[in-house]
Amino acid sequence: MKKGILFVTSLLLVAVLAACGTGEAEGGGSGDSDGPVELTVGATPVPHTEVLEEAKPLLEEKGIELTIETFQDYILPNEALADGTLDANYFQHIPYLEDQKEQAGYDFVNLGGIHIEPMGIYSKNIDDISNVEEGTDVIMSRSVADHGRILSLLQEHDLIKIDPEVDPDKAEIDDVVENPKNLNFDASIEAGFLVENYKREEDALVAINTNYAIEGGLNPTEDSLIIEDSDAPYVNVIAARSEDKNSEALQTLVEVLRSDEIQSFMEEEYNGAVVPVSE
Repeated sequence: MKKGILFVTSLLLVAVLAACGTGEAEGGGSGDSDGPVELTVGATPVPHTEVLEEAKPLLEEKGIELTIETFQDYILPNEALADGTLDANYFQHIPYLEDQKEQAGYDFVNLGGIHIEPMGIYSKNIDDISNVEEGTDVIMSRSVADHGRILSLLQEHDLIKIDPEVDPDKAEIDDVVENPKNLNFDASIEAGFLVENYKREEDALVAINTNYAIEGGLNPTEDSLIIEDSDAPYVNVIAARSEDKNSEALQTLVEVLRSDEIQSFMEEEYNGAVVPVSE
């Protein structure tokens, strides 16, 4: 009987020791003292995945092995972060992140801004914003978080007027109180299909997020009719679960993405269509 008790006790001790020898890196990513910390970050293709690829060797020098999961939409990266598939994601600006937290109940934190992608409005046939005709279609993504910035751009160029009691950055289509050219707003399009709409709807105004514009072969600074100033407040950030807000590995990721090397890469690679930030 004593031998049986000793045997069971030994098994329990082995199990405890094994558990103590396996651990997660503090606040996100996994690793141990004998190898690099592993981080899995979700991103959309351009520029986010490209920027992360550029950062890989710099992170490796700091003991971090980066795996990049590329997504083609704006919904799945947050779902994957919430379910633990990702340690962080890099694709969304602050208003979108806050909207998703409110709508889906995500317990996420913004670890820091990396760059700004100025929103542009494009048209195949309209060569100047002053030549917009009566009843022109305005096509935008279904993402409500982007509507305010698009409507603000149109207001800046005297095409519409937003209710003065509404914060322009948070405005929605129903907040347009003056529409002298009777523009028709279509906000039913998934963001990834906006370039296709631009190519097909030749007489429309199409508001396209810069990442999709670049991926679709457009040069935002040259091909857009109008574009946001580079100091626009829509900073793209590294988002993580709140429980990982103090992760040293994720803090290092932000530091590397804000480094001179990566900022110079963004400036040279995207010719002003992607504007790095350092704070």
